[in-house]
Amino acid sequence: MQSGQQQQNTRDAGRAALESTAEIFSRYRGLLFSIAYRMLGSATDAEDIVQEAFVRWLQVGEEEVHSPRAYLSTVVVRLCMDHLRSARVRREVYTGPWLPEPIATDARKELVDTAIMTESLSFAFLVMLENLTPLERAVFLLREVFDYDYPEIAAIVGKSEANCRQVLHRARIRVGQRRPRFDVSREQQDRVTRQFLNATTSGDVQRLLSMLSADVVFTGDGGGKAQTALKPVRGREKVVRGTVGGLRLLPPGVQIVIEEVNGQPAIVGYLGDQAYGVLFLQIEDGLISNVYAVINPDKLRWLDRQVS
Repeated sequence: MQSGQQQQNTRDAGRAALESTAEIFSRYRGLLFSIAYRMLGSATDAEDIVQEAFVRWLQVGEEEVHSPRAYLSTVVVRLCMDHLRSARVRREVYTGPWLPEPIATDARKELVDTAIMTESLSFAFLVMLENLTPLERAVFLLREVFDYDYPEIAAIVGKSEANCRQVLHRARIRVGQRRPRFDVSREQQDRVTRQFLNATTSGDVQRLLSMLSADVVFTGDGGGKAQTALKPVRGREKVVRGTVGGLRLLPPGVQIVIEEVNGQPAIVGYLGDQAYGVLFLQIEDGLISNVYAVINPDKLRWLDRQVS
């Protein structure tokens, strides 16, 4: 039998090993969340995936892992791909259009610390990714956003390098077909968002009409829990009528502000400290081409104000 000192030494060694394992995981946690959120379009699901990866990391021996980054990336990406396959079935019975879950980024600069990271977190980009298969999305993000090389990507997704190159080629074509032709500066995005908010709250219909493209599309996600159009609304006049009319449905006391969400200026409504809804504008060639509104309360908790 072990003496009391031997037992204490064993406990100390185990605690040190656990702390070392946790420290290694902590080093990659931001990367893993960034991958998972872009894969899933849901911060809540991304957190669950990262937590599951941590559990698996604790269960594997360090001697079995040659590269913690490669191992953890593989776990997260494969869990995300499995989740996306099941999510597609659930979304078939989702009430109305499904949009990604927005996340406040003004205090999470690690999510948007480069130009490509900022673009890949934008709401329009996340919506665009919905047109890719789980495998295409994984390969595209790993290569184009996170700069993994082909051998790493092949190992992560369990395909050959040649197959990954073909998958990336298809994904680039699909993304290229939907990506805006013109880049929009942060200053232009901020200016147009403020002008849109001012025109909407003042009921300036002519000003709103001049800001929208002729084939503008409004997509609202209420998830059956908040009132919005159950199908995308198309056309300048219909979008303006719906936007201005939607203001009349807001409950008393809603405060409307502009905040950084998904790395871009967005219009957010608050009831107290809880987010009531968020509106994103996609701008192409100086005009608003898409308006995205998320008012499903289940998707807004990452925008709630923190009470100190």
